[in-house]
Amino acid sequence: MGLFPVRPEKEKNLLERMARLGIKESDLEEKFIRSQGKGGQKVNKSATCVYLKHLPTGLEVKCQRERSQALNRFLARRLLVEKLEARLLGKETEEKQRIEKIRRQKRKRSKRAREKMLADKKHRALIKEMRKVFLGEEFD
Repeated sequence: MGLFPVRPEKEKNLLERMARLGIKESDLEEKFIRSQGKGGQKVNKSATCVYLKHLPTGLEVKCQRERSQALNRFLARRLLVEKLEARLLGKETEEKQRIEKIRRQKRKRSKRAREKMLADKKHRALIKEMRKVFLGEEFD
């Protein structure tokens, strides 16, 4: 059995990604904290939340997704690797992309876009009005 309670392929994949990014276990500061929220007595009595800090970059990660500390240790490392990859490769994380999409959706329309949208609405209303008039005369 490996270090973490996951399939050997998953563990191997994580360790390879860590090696590729130059993350050593000695560079990680790991603490265990009591989790909060759902999970009941198990969560309240044992320190299942994992806090990881990558000392060279100062990146910090907390993971309390599962009730198992060992599984949270694996997930925290995976999260740290994803954050480091995003930082190094300059990729925007999925979370940032999602937030930016919402921001674009909420952004105020330009005057021209608003006028075009209103013109389309008026045109649609006119079509419906004509349909009503046309059908109304035929059935009287």
